[in-house]
Amino acid sequence: MGLFSFRKKELFNEQERERLIHAIRQAERLTSGEIRLFVESHCEYVDPMDRAREAFVSLGMDKTRQRNGVLLYLALKDHQFAILGDQGIHEKVGADFWNKEAGVLRDHFSTDRIIEGLEVCVREIGESLYHYFPYESGDQNELPDDIVFGK
Repeated sequence: MGLFSFRKKELFNEQERERLIHAIRQAERLTSGEIRLFVESHCEYVDPMDRAREAFVSLGMDKTRQRNGVLLYLALKDHQFAILGDQGIHEKVGADFWNKEAGVLRDHFSTDRIIEGLEVCVREIGESLYHYFPYESGDQNELPDDIVFGK
């Protein structure tokens, strides 16, 4: 969970969306883990983690075979974000890992490097997923790699 400054008034443009989808695909290519990005303008909850939990379930991320899905949630105009890892990956990496990744996002977001921060975070999450959940023959991409845009 975290707060950040965001000067950009629009959601991601096509080039930025393509960069982020590419980052997700690269991070997932050697792992059975799943990474999703959920972006909206405003968070209707006091705690963005509550909205992340709601989105996580609505996207079916709690249904992956190894419980190794990770959701990056951003409420751009409210300057909030949350990172939510399912039980399987959370048990492997622990709270310190999520706090470190939140710091990565916060550092990048504070200097208006939103896309770069997301790319770094996705890559590092992908490396952890690869370490604990490497790709095995027959693994399938269980969830789409696209960015989900909320309200």
